[in-house]
Amino acid sequence: MHDGSGPEELLAVFCANVIHIAPWNVAEGLVAGAGRYLRADGRLLLYGPFKRDGKHTAVSNAVFDSSLREKDSEWGVRDVEAVEQLAAAAGLGLVEVSEMPANNLVLAFERTKTA
Repeated sequence: MHDGSGPEELLAVFCANVIHIAPWNVAEGLVAGAGRYLRADGRLLLYGPFKRDGKHTAVSNAVFDSSLREKDSEWGVRDVEAVEQLAAAAGLGLVEVSEMPANNLVLAFERTKTA
């Protein structure tokens, strides 16, 4: 029975073009909420520009990242590995990275299997 303290178990959480134009604590809250409310077979999907191994995937993303950081020092293109570590702390593992147009990625996370 649902106690009304939050949403019932969710099949998916989709977030597009947010975590790079917000402070890191927004990503922390988003991922923590997904970890809390996704059902066992649910997925967290994050769309946007990302760095890989600390490096931009395209010159245009590097320019975009610089412009974001000029507007707000807490904003910026996030590293896939940093998001992956954040998700792991919420019980979610990276299961798929899909390349998208305009040098964007979709990161797909699922609940990690526990013994």
